[in-house]
Amino acid sequence: MNLFRKIFGSKPETEKDLKPEERGKYMPEIKLPIDERFTINFKANGGKFLYCDDLNEVLENLDYIIDENNWQEKEFLILDKHLKSIFKNAPFSHTLKSNEAVVFLTTCENLIANDGSLLISSNQIYEKKLQELPPNFIVYATTSQITENIGEGLRKIKSKNKQKIPTNITTIKHFKSTEEKDFLSYGSSSKNLYLLLLEDL
Repeated sequence: MNLFRKIFGSKPETEKDLKPEERGKYMPEIKLPIDERFTINFKANGGKFLYCDDLNEVLENLDYIIDENNWQEKEFLILDKHLKSIFKNAPFSHTLKSNEAVVFLTTCENLIANDGSLLISSNQIYEKKLQELPPNFIVYATTSQITENIGEGLRKIKSKNKQKIPTNITTIKHFKSTEEKDFLSYGSSSKNLYLLLLEDL
C-alpha cells in the first residue's frame, strides 16, 4: 500500500474534499441549480409538485389529481382559451363563474425560485382577486418559466408583453391553510395548489 502511495502519490489532507458539515461558517453557500431551489421552496410552502416529460404525462397526472380529490363531477373554472383546447378531453365540466367552481385550472407568468412562489397577472386571472377564485388551483407551467426572483419575473413579463403590459400582477406563495396567520402571510389567500410542470428545456 505504501509503495503505491510513493509511486502515485496521494492528496494531502488539506486538498481532500470537505464534507458539508466540515465547511467553515464563513465559506460561501453552495448554490443549488435554479430548478432544485424552486422545487424545495415550493414544497416548503405546501405546494404539490408533479413533474412531466410530455403533454401525455400532464394529462395523466391531471387525471390522478381529479381521482385523488373526487373532482370528476365538479365544476372547473378555466379562463384561458388555450388551456381549454389542451384539456378539452379531461373528465370535468367547465364554467366561467368562479362562485360555482371548485377548482381553478390556469397557467402562470413565472415560477420564482428564491421563495417558491408563482407570479400571475391579468393574463391568467383577469381582474379577479385571489379571494374570489376557488380554493383549489391546478397550475400548468413549463421549466422555462422558472426565474431567479420576482424582479427577473417582472422583466420577463415586460419583454413578453411589449404592446400591452398586463395588470393585476401578484404572487401566490401560501399553498396550505394555516390556523395561525403570521405577520408575513397576513392578507394573503392560501390555496390548495397542484403544479403540473412540463419539461421544455
